[in-house]
Amino acid sequence: MNHSVSSVEASKSFGRISRQALESPLTITHHGHDSLVLMSHAEYLRLKSRDREVMTLSDFTEEDRAAVAAARIPSEAAQFDDETRDH
Repeated sequence: MNHSVSSVEASKSFGRISRQALESPLTITHHGHDSLVLMSHAEYLRLKSRDREVMTLSDFTEEDRAAVAAARIPSEAAQFDDETRDH
């Protein structure tokens, strides 16, 4: 469960809320709007490890492009065909 505190409360009670954030991420609000999230370093690293790198076609070698072109889609993937159709 994600808890939240105001930025005023966070400023006044940083020790308490930082200990709370070690257990689960804590949203800090500013004027009633979500502004920041305080979380443990371990949780940050876990989330950061899931980052993905965006690449463009020019980042791939000719060999990479040929391998993709030669790849065959497994029949099990047919269940996702509707996701590529225009709706």
